[in-house]
Amino acid sequence: MRYLHTMVRVRDLAESLDFYCNKLGLTEIRRLDNESGRFTLVYLAAPLDRERGAANGAPLLELTYNWDAEDYTGGRNFGHLAFEVDDIYASCQKLADQGVTINRPPRDGFMAFIRSPDQISIELLQKGAALPPQEPWVSMANTGVW
Repeated sequence: MRYLHTMVRVRDLAESLDFYCNKLGLTEIRRLDNESGRFTLVYLAAPLDRERGAANGAPLLELTYNWDAEDYTGGRNFGHLAFEVDDIYASCQKLADQGVTINRPPRDGFMAFIRSPDQISIELLQKGAALPPQEPWVSMANTGVW
């Protein structure tokens, strides 16, 4: 397993970039604008992680800017921790066998979500390409929220 990123939602992307980049000294590594989802993702790296971050090797801060205004209450501005795993199905099965609820099963062979005992959302991402869909994951419904 490899730690990937922490996601936070921001209300004003320009203001947030000014804070994180100009004031805190982080560097924008990559950006994704998603028209259909109406959001922008901006990944930032700390000064000593810039080179590794550019090669997708260092932990990053993901700023998520939703184009439609939203008040973030109840901690909703903090999104999730993300980890890359070698086998999404084996990882989820091991967790399930230990009593962990798989909130968003890896139906696509690529992504799953679980929650910590303190209700922190944790994203698990398949290393490399998605695995072929397989049961019981394909038919498994979401449980709760992530």
